[in-house]
Order: sequence, then structure tokens, then C-alpha cells
Amino acid sequence: MGMMRFITLASLLFVSACSIHSQHDAPTLSREGRWALLPVVNYAQAPLAGERAEQILLSILASEGLTPTRYPLTTSADELPQLDDRARLQTAQQWASKQSFTYAITGSVDEWQYKNGLDGEPAVGITLQVIEPATGRVLWSTSAARAGWSRESLAGAAQKVITDLVDELPLD
Repeated sequence: MGMMRFITLASLLFVSACSIHSQHDAPTLSREGRWALLPVVNYAQAPLAGERAEQILLSILASEGLTPTRYPLTTSADELPQLDDRARLQTAQQWASKQSFTYAITGSVDEWQYKNGLDGEPAVGITLQVIEPATGRVLWSTSAARAGWSRESLAGAAQKVITDLVDELPLD
């Protein structure tokens, strides 16, 4: 009996060492509201990690029955895409408030890399927020980080993290 308890405890410690998750309490969000997907800010060293996370997030939101309007990379044919993620997010928030969206989902990528070493495990850290575009008030916020297995892809680890985060959305 003692050995089984030890194995269970060791398994729990091992699993919890691979994943971290925190969440902020929030009101129930309506699936029927108008949703916008704003830029995901990239704080990681990997180029375009924010855009990669946005693509995965868009797919996972669709599986939950949400079809947010994605903020356009440019607003006119003559305009070049904005490269500063924080400036792009600020412009996108202004755009969302003018479009009368009920909710806007955004976030940040804090880690997006393969860890150094023999196995090169993928490591992903992501924060998501749902804001009220008219006021900028944060309605819901959550974050999670995960270190995957050596044979797992970085995109696969990111998909698991984002799926876990979206599963926490307090939808009606």
C-alpha cells in the first residue's frame, strides 16, 4: 500500500512540474456577443510567436462555436503591416471599440522555444484576456505554461496550452 501511494504522489509531482496554470474569476461571457480577436503580443524571443498563437487560438475558438472577427494586419491596401506588437494591439483596441464588439480576446506569448539539452523539450507560456472593447476593462484573464515531451512539437505544446486556456472561458 505504501509503494502505491508513493507512485501516485510521484506521478502527481511529475505531471504538475510540466504544467502551470492560473486563472482570474470572471462574469459569464455570452457566445452570442460579437467577438474580436486582437493581436497576441510576443514577449518571447521566437519571431512571429504571437501570430502563430493567434492562428491556433482562432482554430480552437472555432471549435468552441466562437467565430471572432480578426483584426486586420493592415487597414488599407497602401499600408504596411505594423511590426511593433504593443502598438498594433493599441490600434486594434481602438478599432474594436469603434466596431462595437461585445468582447475582444487578446493575450501574450511569454515563452515559445525548445529548451536546450539532449531532448530539446518544447516550452510554451501564454496569457489570454477577454476585454470589453468600449471600456478596455479586463473581464477574464488566465495564463498557463507547459514544458512538453522531447518528441512533441512546439506547435503541439502550444495547442495544448491554448486549448486548456480556452476551456476555462466562462461561456454561457
